[in-house]
Amino acid sequence: QVQLVESGGGLVQAGGSLRVSCAASGNVGSINAMDWFRQAPGKQRELVATIGNSGRTTYMNSVQGRFTISRDNAKNTVYLQMNSLKPEDTAVYYCHARLLNRGYWGQGTQVTVSS
Repeated sequence: QVQLVESGGGLVQAGGSLRVSCAASGNVGSINAMDWFRQAPGKQRELVATIGNSGRTTYMNSVQGRFTISRDNAKNTVYLQMNSLKPEDTAVYYCHARLLNRGYWGQGTQVTVSS
């Protein structure tokens, strides 16, 4: 099993920055990739960014150039640095760990961007 704990959400003005973190514990050696998802009220959960074990990263189009996913292997922590935030980035942000046969979710952290 893998346990994920997000932190770092909050309220920020449009144009501001925020960094959310996801600390993993448990069977972290079996993780193939880490994702950040988000879900806004009344909308489906969407994949924001992914980082693989090779370090390769991918992003959804609307955050490309503004968000950066990174990780600290020594701390078993993944980060999502969010810059130039927009009101439409408001959502609960979830960390997700991909293993061979299943995935694990964190509890989510709220990010609110005011206009």
